[in-house]
Formats: sequence, C-alpha cells, structure tokens
Amino acid sequence: MSQKNETAVLILSLLITIGLAGAGIWWLTSRSGTNFKGFPPDNQALSNKSPQSEQSIEQRLSAGNKLLIAGGATAKKTEAVGAIASGKYNAAISDLQASLNTNRNDPEALIYLNNARIGDRKSYTIAAAVPIGADINGAQEILRGVAQAQNEINQSGGISGTPLKVLIANDDNNPEIASQIASAIANNSEVLGVIGHFSSDATLAASKIYQQKQLVAISPTSTSVQLSGVGNNIFRTVPSDRFAANALSRYMLTKLQKKKAAVFFNSASNYSKSLKSEFTTALYGDGGQVVSEFDFAKGNFNAADSFKSAIAQGAEVIVLAANTATLDQALQVVQVNAKRLPLLAGDDVYTAKILQIGGAGATDMVLAVPWHILADPQSNFPQTSKQLWNAEVSWRTALAYDAAQALIAGLGRNPTRTGIQQALSASDFSAKGASGPIRFLPSGDRNRAVQLVTVKPGNRTSYGYEFVPIN
Repeated sequence: MSQKNETAVLILSLLITIGLAGAGIWWLTSRSGTNFKGFPPDNQALSNKSPQSEQSIEQRLSAGNKLLIAGGATAKKTEAVGAIASGKYNAAISDLQASLNTNRNDPEALIYLNNARIGDRKSYTIAAAVPIGADINGAQEILRGVAQAQNEINQSGGISGTPLKVLIANDDNNPEIASQIASAIANNSEVLGVIGHFSSDATLAASKIYQQKQLVAISPTSTSVQLSGVGNNIFRTVPSDRFAANALSRYMLTKLQKKKAAVFFNSASNYSKSLKSEFTTALYGDGGQVVSEFDFAKGNFNAADSFKSAIAQGAEVIVLAANTATLDQALQVVQVNAKRLPLLAGDDVYTAKILQIGGAGATDMVLAVPWHILADPQSNFPQTSKQLWNAEVSWRTALAYDAAQALIAGLGRNPTRTGIQQALSASDFSAKGASGPIRFLPSGDRNRAVQLVTVKPGNRTSYGYEFVPIN
C-alpha cells in the first residue's frame, strides 16, 4: 500500500473513531439530560433561557408546605411543614404554636400558622417576595411586617369575614429570578396582590411582569427614582431616593455647614446610582458641590486610596450611597475615615452590621431612613410589634406592614386584581399604617418625608451603639 493510501486510511479511521465517540457522548448526554460540559441540551437551553427551571421556581414558593428559611428552624416547625403538605392542619397548628413559643421572633412560622388556621377555607391570597438567599435579615424584617398585618386582620375576623393567606417567595434579590418569581405569582389567579420586591433592581425587573398581568405590587424597600410612574400597578410605601437625597443635602449644608462632598456608590446597583444622582442634583441645587465619586464596583477599589484622593480634592463630607451588596466596602471607608470627616448615608446602610463592626468609627454618622421606632411616640405600632416579636423592629418591618395594610384596604373595597388597583389609585384612598396614613401619588410613590437618624452609644442593642432619630 502506498504512503498516500496509508494516509487516507488513517484519516478515514480517525474520522470513524471521532464519529463513534461523538455518538457515544450524545447517547450519554441525552440519557442524563446534560451535555458534555454539564449544561442543558441545546433544545432545553433555548426553551429555558432563564437561570431557574419551573421546578426550581416552585421550590422558592411556599404557603406552608415547605421551609424557605431552614436555618434555625425548630423541630416542631419542620414537622408542621410536613403536616401542612399532607393537609393535616390541626397538627400543623399545634406544632407551629409550639415552635413560636420557642422562637417568638420567627415571621415565617407565624405566617404558616395563620395559613394553617385557614386550611382549605375560602381566603384572599397575597404574596410576599423577599431576598431569603441574599439577605436573610432583610427578608425576615419584611416578613415580620407582613405577618403582623395578616395576624391582626385574621384575629379581627378577616376582610369582611374572609381571612388573609400569605404566599412567601424567595427571589434571592436576583433580578432574573425576581422576574421568574413574578411570572409564577402572576399566573396564579388566587394571588390578588404582591408585597415586594427588596432591591430596586429586583422590583424593576419584576414590575414588567406585574404590569403586563395587571397585578398590583407594593414595594416596602425599593427607593430608586426609576420606579416612579413605571406602571399603574406598581406602588411603594417607602419614599423615593429624591426625598432622602434632599434631606441629606439640606443637613450637610445647614447643620454641618459644609459644601464639598465625596460620594461612594455602586454602579452595578440601580438604588445606589439613583441615590448618588439625586444627592448630586440636590447638593448642586442648594449651592454645594460633589468634588469626587468612587465606585465600589470597580475591581481595583481601595478604601484607603479613595479616601486620600477625596481629601486631596477638598472633600469635607463623605456620603455612602452603598447598597446591601457593598456594605463591607462602605465599612472599610468608615474605618479608614476614623471620624475625620462627617459621614452621611442612605437607608441600605441602616443595618446591625454598621453598629456591630462600625462601632465607634460610625458614631455620629447621619442616615436618611423612611421611619424609626422612636420617632413617633404617639403610634401604637412600636408597642404592638414589640409585644408580638419580643424585639424592636426596623423601618423595613414598618413599611412592609404598611404595604400589607394598603392591600388589605384595597381588598376591602374590591377583592379583585383590577379592583385593588383602582382602590389604591383613587384620590380618596387612605389606609392607616405604622408610619402614618398611607396615600399614593399618581406615580405610585408615597408622599412622605424621610427621617434622619444618627449612630450613638447606647444600650438598646447588644453592640453598645444604636440608631437614634434626629429631631
């Protein structure tokens, strides 16, 4: 055989071998449901471009048939979930009551308890979309407000005799997952309204679905100005960033008597960019100036170098427009600053972490938040919430409570999706909330001033520091 023929035979043999190997891989992957790199087969990838399958989205929704907050769950709570899944509501009620006796501060257990008490009876259902996987503390703060409102209305006989059921959804504060959660909720005809989502990015992503499906959603925590007027089904009980920015700008110029600010923000966060932009506009409008901006999202961000640069450019005040994801970077700035320049911040910085880790370095920092438990001594909510949870609650709990009260009032007027939207949009709409009357502007925004608070040494927390209102 010639060398040329030998080469041809070798090439043919190689092609046959590759073909057989490829067929083998195809057979294995078609059997296993994944391709060679561990991804879904092409037809699945095309039909499911989002990161979660329908089955995994279903695992993120629960009215009591599964645990969404597994960490720290009591044995009785775990048993109750199994009982609800089996339709054994009386056993679930007993188990959940026992669990709450052990841990009173568990909103998921209280929601499931009220749902179990309803059982299969007629009820009105609302959903609460929270960031369990990304911010467990923020998620539970919101759920406490929802749970308290549900507990109160059901104990008082329901909405014209009909009890309220709550479906909990975990979106991990991920816009893509939030969008899929919104689709699943909107396609469930029993859900008449939604409380959520947590971040402005997640709410903006989900709002497109809610608007399309004509389902009212009320966010208690999303403050980006981009949400204003995004759709006639989208509301919020928290004031927009414009209110916070104006309050911080006025405080800086009139109380601190300073005119030049350095702003630290996260360009990957809609909320953070919104607060930075609104503060810059407000400050320039009032005669001040932003002399430098520093982006937490940059891979080479360095708190010490950024602070030195801010000083070199004449900054007299540091503004932390951090979101939850960049709280650690904000804390680095607090520590580097070491109280040399006054600190101002937005509501995402209002966390226990600032008190625990920031400590003395965070003392006298001023934050703009929607509500503070000590700011309105005439309200009944601080007392009732403390009795229920055996602890003081945050502004996120109060504003989630308000969102639930708004939906309850809307259900009372007309218990349909369209009816709730019309009720909340009516010029005469008003509901009593933790933070005062709940009324909405035509944009869906709440017309309410923010509360300035500051960090001081104190014994109301276990960290030796606390947030106190500035009158």
